[in-house]
Amino acid sequence: MERMEDNDPKENNVGSPKGGLITMPFIFANEICEKLAVVGFSTNMLSYLTTQLHMPLTKAANTLTNFGGTASLTPLLGAFMADAYAGRFWTITVASIIYQIGMTSLTVSAILPQLRPPPCKGEQVCQQATAGQLGILYGSLLLGALGSGGIRPCVVAFGADQFDETDPKQSTKTWKYFNWYYFVMGASMLLAVTVPVYIQDNIGWGLGIGIPTIAMFLSIITFVVGYRLYRHMDPAGSPFTRLLQVCVSAFRKRKLAMVSDPNLLYMNEELDASISIGGKLIHTQQMTFLDKAAIVTEEDMVKPGKAPNLWRLNTVHRVEELKSVIRMGPIWAAGILLITAYAQQSTFSLQQAKTMDRHLTKSFEIPAGSMTVFTMVSMLCTIAFYDRVLVRICRRYTGLDRGITFLHRMGIGFVISIFATLVAGFIEVKRKEAALAHGLQDKAKAIIPISVVWLVPQYSLHGVAEAFISIGHLEFFYDQSPESMRSTATALFWTAISIGNYASTMLVSLVHKFSAGADGSNWLPDNNLNKGKLEYFYWLITVLQVANLVYYICCAKLYTYKPIQIHNKDNESEEDGVELGSKV
Repeated sequence: MERMEDNDPKENNVGSPKGGLITMPFIFANEICEKLAVVGFSTNMLSYLTTQLHMPLTKAANTLTNFGGTASLTPLLGAFMADAYAGRFWTITVASIIYQIGMTSLTVSAILPQLRPPPCKGEQVCQQATAGQLGILYGSLLLGALGSGGIRPCVVAFGADQFDETDPKQSTKTWKYFNWYYFVMGASMLLAVTVPVYIQDNIGWGLGIGIPTIAMFLSIITFVVGYRLYRHMDPAGSPFTRLLQVCVSAFRKRKLAMVSDPNLLYMNEELDASISIGGKLIHTQQMTFLDKAAIVTEEDMVKPGKAPNLWRLNTVHRVEELKSVIRMGPIWAAGILLITAYAQQSTFSLQQAKTMDRHLTKSFEIPAGSMTVFTMVSMLCTIAFYDRVLVRICRRYTGLDRGITFLHRMGIGFVISIFATLVAGFIEVKRKEAALAHGLQDKAKAIIPISVVWLVPQYSLHGVAEAFISIGHLEFFYDQSPESMRSTATALFWTAISIGNYASTMLVSLVHKFSAGADGSNWLPDNNLNKGKLEYFYWLITVLQVANLVYYICCAKLYTYKPIQIHNKDNESEEDGVELGSKV
């Protein structure tokens, strides 16, 4: 992984070792403000694009999912910089500053009227934003995407780094950290979809975006203040270079016959010391063609104490790093479609809410963008129930500290997500029946006399599904990835979100194109949702998710957990033991 800085209190003359729970407030503060900034704007972004910049609905929905996709793709760049060069602390710090610049620019564009098209007057055709106005918007969003790319993959891994997995007293705290990390993140998102969204809708967009901007500034200061408390880890070089070296050396030796005994493959503990602090990966029987990268030939012989040419010869540990990454691929891909389904909450589900009676009391009307509060609440309740109750029950039967494996956890979430989109389709049918019954089918902007509470089940089911899938996904990537690539592997979590958002854009565009009729009808109309067939779109996603569940079950059954040779810290005389990654 990354080489651990010396944290011995005696040698450093420090009263206590670094890391641990004391660092969590500083790390969580950064995550809270990042989510407050992202979610506080993106949740209501559809309203901003349609009401302030006067974009057509389909274009606005695609802009939203494209922004979400880009913001979830940049973590690969941020993770690479952290693992290879800068380390996680400095990557988070610099990325936060870039994010701050983007949010400040966005706030200014929301305050100054010349940076937005003029308001619509009466029934006249609204003037859309100019190229310059859109340029400022997209530039701000791009800076935000770059900033979040450095924060997202590194914060979660940096927080987990504060617990020493090789110490039995701290090893169980890692999986608990993921639960509470996601709980804190969810709580900040809950705050974001209530206070800023309410301010945006009822007071003004400048203040509504300005509050998260100020919060982000404060979070940077808080995070930097905790510098001396953190366990810092030095970057161990480009993980992608190591993976490429294994591929090249295996290809060069493709014609060699495999050795009869895996113990004859090349091992070099000194060479792998900086990337195997938590334990050395041992040989597995899958993808044996890659093992040829570790076959020692006469040409590979080197003098003692010197490193071999890694473009010709690699250690078993490095070969197993590549195998681990390849094994994770199919499980990673299964999470993409969940995001495609989840993305509809901030597009078409939001548009549904805007046409319904949103009064929760006679005097209080919930903003359409705040409907995701039900998703957040159900997710937070599920996480708390899972951590405090379900884990303890399951632990009695499975013997696992985490209750159930992350693969089982993800599978449960996939099933719940199927019900979420299935229910959403039936609720849309009911909404349109209410519009037809009251003669409002042709009135796109009319409020249909049906309570927005009918949308709560679909929002809540998505929240429960996310509590199972997303945390399971994070655990999976951190636990099963090579320790030298944990920022990069965590970025795969956000990459799945990115591709899921892009898949949503593609699916919406295809459905919009191929469902268009000669009479102007469309499943996903731009102007009047009452005349569309949104329920068909939801059920199409449901069918795709069923197929995805079958695919996931097959992948999960075939998956092989990475075996690690670990060293017992409590008893230096004991021999090293082999432990499956899922048990860590």
